[in-house]
Amino acid sequence: MITVSEMRALEINSEALGVPTRLLMENAGRSVKDAVIEVLGTVSGKEVVVFVGHGGKGGDGLVSARHLAGEGARVSVFLLGEIKHADALANLDAINEMDYSVKLIEVKDPSQLSPLNADVLIDAMLGTGVKGEVREPFRTAIEVFNKSKGFKVSIDVPSGIDPDTGEELGVSVQPDLVVTFHDLKPGLINKPFKAKVAKIGIPPEAEVYVGPGDLMVSIRPRRPQSKKGDYGRLLIIGGSETFYGAPTLAAMSAMRASVDLVYVAAPEETAKTIASYSPDLITIKLKGRNLNPDNVKELTPWIERANAVVLGPGMGMSDETVQFSQEIVNLLLGLNKPVVLDADALKANKGRRLSKSFVITPHAGEFAIYFGSQLSMDVKERIGQVIEGSKKCDCVVLAKGYVDVIADGSRFKLNKTGNPGMTVGGTGDTLAGLVGAFLAMGLEPYKAAYLGAFVNGLAGSLAYAELGPHITASDLVYRIPQVMNDPLNSFKKKVYKRILQ
Repeated sequence: MITVSEMRALEINSEALGVPTRLLMENAGRSVKDAVIEVLGTVSGKEVVVFVGHGGKGGDGLVSARHLAGEGARVSVFLLGEIKHADALANLDAINEMDYSVKLIEVKDPSQLSPLNADVLIDAMLGTGVKGEVREPFRTAIEVFNKSKGFKVSIDVPSGIDPDTGEELGVSVQPDLVVTFHDLKPGLINKPFKAKVAKIGIPPEAEVYVGPGDLMVSIRPRRPQSKKGDYGRLLIIGGSETFYGAPTLAAMSAMRASVDLVYVAAPEETAKTIASYSPDLITIKLKGRNLNPDNVKELTPWIERANAVVLGPGMGMSDETVQFSQEIVNLLLGLNKPVVLDADALKANKGRRLSKSFVITPHAGEFAIYFGSQLSMDVKERIGQVIEGSKKCDCVVLAKGYVDVIADGSRFKLNKTGNPGMTVGGTGDTLAGLVGAFLAMGLEPYKAAYLGAFVNGLAGSLAYAELGPHITASDLVYRIPQVMNDPLNSFKKKVYKRILQ
């Protein structure tokens, strides 16, 4: 089954892969024509009436009207309101020119409608975007549709039915057949009509690879009534007397992803250096030259305050830090806190069974340390290894590489944004910050992981397009807003392409 948001993501991803939504609409409308002919045998000379709304579903109806007319049907189209959908408008232009084979009636008032006698009635009124109770003119149109005589077909979902829940929104079409697209919608289960699934040309890659659609449907817009903290508090724990850049980069990328508050907890002198990079960073200065077990108590109230935690960037592997890392993971597991376990913290906790709220981010070397086995160079074999690894640790695994593999034990996604310039140090830290930001915003760990990989790689591709292989991790940070604001066009600009063999 597929939800409304998942289907919308696939449509956008298809567009990004070169299969435009207008082509998907064409295939959808043709599949409705095919389904009608499959039932009736022929539509030549048959009376067909199409009730058309103003969205994408209306466009599917217009395409079906054109194809049915082409098969010899006598077609009438009832247009309920002004069409605003770009692809549907293009198909309305075609119907306007078909004044010999199609009768187009603009319904300016619901009182124009009355029950009909026809061979086929097609419901192309309200689709997956409907919210709340059905309003006029659609309420009357649905009632008239149901009272009319003829074989009744709904496109995608019956008008007036919530496609995700199956709830009736005041009034709904009662069809004989629903022709739904790509996959079954949850709201069509256990209903008194037949549902036929039609494939409309969405490439498998639109589902397998993370794409701009996944990002666009997952990041909620900010409400006017928003207040500080509504979009997440992220705590980053890392740094050492040697390394301070890693937690800084993680924090800067998280802020650019638009998480509300980012705290960086680091050893005292390291935290002072981190604070000097930006007044936007809130630093927590911990006692000691490196992270140590005494810091656990200091950090507990900050962990409780945070919505998510990134643990590991630049932390180092001193004995006291390894002990700290293991103890803080125990605390995080007990609190069921969403966590990105990265870099040195990942090594310090090798082989541990974690929880579904954890995301680990190993490259090939760290994967071998954590799981005790080498990742295959073949991406398709690697998928199986990462899925098995995620089962062993009971967590989400984001295996970084030429093609990133993300798995949660049952599902997997691939990400192929990025470029060879991203072998430069620090890009893994920006990734950890992005995944942490999405966790802090409330996304499930699996989704936070694959969106983090997508945004990080695409920011790197935009930098690569401008600077070539001379990029730094900071160049990624500055391009994260561009990716977040316009993921589809950012994706189309990427200059480094790879083929999965």
